This record gives sequence, structure tokens and C-alpha cells, in this order.
Amino acid sequence: MDTEKPSSSKKKKKTIEISSLADCEDVLHNILSRLPAKSFASAACVNKSWNCVCNSILSRPRIASACSFKASAPIALQEVLDKVLLEPIRPHFAIANVGRGFNMRRTLDFLVKHLGLRTPIILSVVHGVMGRDALTDEFREVKFQDHEDIGVNRGICTCGQQSGIVLTVGYLPGLKVDAIPLLRRKEIVQVPVDDTYVDVYLAPPVPMIDQFVMDIQNYTTSVSGCASPVGIIMFGKEDMDQKPIIEKLDYAMSMNTVFVGDERSRFAYRSGDDLRNVCGNPAFISDAVALVFASDKDKPHAGTGEIQFQLAMSEGVSAIGPRHKAVSVRANHAEGSTWLTAKREGHHEILDGEQILRHIDQLENRFPQVELYVGVTKRRKCSIGSEKSRLITTLAFHGIRGGDQEYLYVDGVGIKTGDYFQFYQPDHNAALAACRNASENIRNLKLNSSGKGFLGRRDVANSIDRKEVLGGFIFSCCGRGNSFFGGLNVDSFPFFENFPSAPLAGIFCGGEIGRGKLSMTGQESQEESPAERRYLHVYSTAYLVISYSAAPSE
Repeated sequence: MDTEKPSSSKKKKKTIEISSLADCEDVLHNILSRLPAKSFASAACVNKSWNCVCNSILSRPRIASACSFKASAPIALQEVLDKVLLEPIRPHFAIANVGRGFNMRRTLDFLVKHLGLRTPIILSVVHGVMGRDALTDEFREVKFQDHEDIGVNRGICTCGQQSGIVLTVGYLPGLKVDAIPLLRRKEIVQVPVDDTYVDVYLAPPVPMIDQFVMDIQNYTTSVSGCASPVGIIMFGKEDMDQKPIIEKLDYAMSMNTVFVGDERSRFAYRSGDDLRNVCGNPAFISDAVALVFASDKDKPHAGTGEIQFQLAMSEGVSAIGPRHKAVSVRANHAEGSTWLTAKREGHHEILDGEQILRHIDQLENRFPQVELYVGVTKRRKCSIGSEKSRLITTLAFHGIRGGDQEYLYVDGVGIKTGDYFQFYQPDHNAALAACRNASENIRNLKLNSSGKGFLGRRDVANSIDRKEVLGGFIFSCCGRGNSFFGGLNVDSFPFFENFPSAPLAGIFCGGEIGRGKLSMTGQESQEESPAERRYLHVYSTAYLVISYSAAPSE
């Protein structure tokens, strides 16, 4: 009996101490704010008082990112997850970009297990990553060597920096986020095999692009009351032409909607809506997936500030030679290419592919081995569903495959007789100048900076509008990097030099998506000429800056 009394007394004393601690809100706030994310989530479930303190800690948005280049994919994955969950955060979304050394299914399952079934997640295989090392905090840009057989099925990368991962987790109160796929439902046909019939899935040739756009509009309308979201981060399938998809999105969305992404990749995803989770289902093909960020019409509280998505671009090509007009055009849908002849602007002679390329190679002593593109100005009618169509004008890039005495051969389809086009080639000097311009545009967010990641501007009422840069994403062409510029970390420099402490995640991708009307000052830019309206780029870098304007009560 005597031995039990001290134990009972200690338990009672401990209960009193915990109760006193709960009453001391400032002390409790200080302790809970230091917990890692998983412990913080458990603490929020202790009682109403603790939950209220946890909500006050997470009243502001937060983005966390980290990268790892460990040779073992499971170890690298655990490192970046531990880093992004080191401080309190409630995952509203996650983006993981990996090299070929990662098993897609196991990686996605791991992230779902640790971030939650309702957290929208996109996982993509990329050509390289940018970010801060999870252990050393060193910022690095790393392009992967393109080896198809490096541990793809084993989940292990066997050598050096041939693979890696960058993981970003975001908490954005005031926004709703979900992953919405562009699907094709396969048709089932029965094929005779021996003495029986076997079900075979056949993919329809055309993806449901209109349905994809309407799915995004319907989701956005349901959560915000507006058909256009704040921003879209999109990943397209590597063997799918994304031009008609992005064209429809550009047509349907407000110019205030910013979207960025990787045009050609391998991806997997997890949506917060179980009805959309058909990734890996043999009855469906996913041709693209969009992470949609929409304003929340039911914000947690009236004092929630405003989150903005803003875009800066660093173009990396320069125009060469005269404009041409397509004369004879043949689309080869099976190969995903176009064959054409053309006239030089102001001339009547019809030129074959060999004649066109010979003239371009002679200009400015151009080296034939350098990649070459045509930028085609397209005026097309566009509509969604049954609505009335209208004309839009865009500049679309097509890679040159070659030319002979019959045709010029280019990647992709969608070129028509009468379209004008001009040749473009990668230009590292132009890209360096564009990086400086992008840095100046991003620097506009630093005016009257009042602290780390913060900026203050005085409005007409002379009150301070505090704005914080939460973080950023970079989507850079896989042809850029050290080999293109002859220097390290050039692509990340425009963001990193302005906001060195803000979380930043980037990738080297197979085609950079970048579309936005708002400049970095928050003011609309001059109306673009038709030929300058573009959303799919080549040898360029797109910078997405996510900022937060605090509410006056904050």
C-alpha cells in the first residue's frame, strides 16, 4: 500500500502540472510550434484548448521543400520527408519530382501513407532537380544522366547523381487544392484466342480535353464560386501532344490564372476525390494531371489573407532567318509529325525541306548540329463543349526532324496551309539576358523589404500591406543547365538571389509550360501582340512565385 501512494501522488502532481501548462497559452504555443508535423498533428487532438492553439500556429500559409541525392531511393525519400515535416504543417498538397531510380508505385504509396489519403499528390519522373539538400541545406541544381536501366524496377539508383528527389509540401489556408486528371477510358473488345474469347482494352485515339477543362472549371466553381482558379501546376504525358490541351485551358481560363508545369513526363497522382483516383487502372489512360489551386469561398476565418501566384519567364531561343509561309502540309498522326513545303515571305518560289534548311544553315554561320525549331503563328477557332467558338492566336514551337528534296519534317501536328513560321535556335547569350530580366521582375517583390522573405508597401490609406514570399517553383528546359550556360546554378539565380531563404523547388523538364498575365508588380502588362502569345516554350525557364498578403487584422 505504501509503495502505491507515491506513485498515485506523482500521477496527480503530473496531471496538475499539465493542466497548469494548458492554461499558460503562451508557453503552450511556444512548445507546440517547435514540434515536428506528426507530433504536432497528435497534439492537436489532445483537447479543444490544444487544438485552438495549434490552429493559431497554423493561421498563416507555409511551404516546405527539400532534395536528396542518396544512392538508395528509399533513404533519399525518407530524408526529404523528414525534412519537410520537421516543423508544424498540414499538407494541402505535395509534389515529388524524381529521377529514374525511383519505383513510381512504391514512392507514391509511401507518400500517401505519410501525408494522408486526402492529400492531393503528384509524382513525376524528371531530367533533374533543384533544391536545398535535406541534410546540408546546400542549394544545388543537378541534371540526371539519362540511363533507362538504372534501378527503375529495383527502386535503387546504383551510382552517383544519376537520380535524386525534390519534395514540396504546402499548406495554403484560403485555397482549396486537388489533382484533376485528363483521362481516356479504354474500350473493351473481345478477341478470339484459341477456343475462347479474351477481353482486350483498346484506347480511343482522342483524349477528353473538353471534359478535362470542364472538370477543372466545375471543381473551381464548387469551392470558390468562380470558374477560373488562382493557379495550375500541370504535368503532361511524355508521348502526348500537349498543345491542344494547353490551348483549351488558355482559352477557357481567366488571364489572372497562372499555370506552369512539365509538358512531357511520366507521372502518377493521388486526388483528394476518390472518384478521380484511377491512376494505374488498366481501363484508363491518364494523358495529363493538373494540380488546381482555387480560392476557398468558405475561408477558415475572415482574417485570412490573400495568396497570389505570379510568373516570370526566361526565354532561351532567338529568331533567325526570314518568315516562311506553309504551302503544302501533310500531318502524319501515326508518327506525330508534319511534312511541309513553304515560301519565304515576299517570294513566290516553293521550297522543299533541303532548300529551306540549307539557307538557314548559311545564316550567321549557323552550325547544323545545333537544335532548330519553327515557331508557328496559328489563328484557330476554339470552344469548350457546345459554346460558340472564337478565334485565338498563338505561337507554337515545333522541333525540326530534318528535310529532303520533298519536305521539311517537324515534330507534332496542327500546322495548316497558310500558317506563317520562323526559325528559332537555342541562344545562351539571349538566355543569360533573359535571366537578368527575370531577376529584375522578381526583384519587384522585394521593394521596401522589411525582413526575411517579407516586403511592405504603403497603400493609399498609409497602412502597411505586408507581403511574404512563401516559396517558388522552377520549370527549366532539360537542354539548359551547366552545359548550356557554362556555369552553375544559373537557372535558379533569378529567384535565389532575391529570396535566398524562401523554399524553392525546381526541375529540368521535357517541355516547360508557362502562362500568366500578371507581372511581378501585380499590374497587368501591355497587351501582347498575337505572335507573342505563347504558353509552351523551348529552352526556357518558368518561375512561379507564390506570395501571401496578410489581412489587416494580422
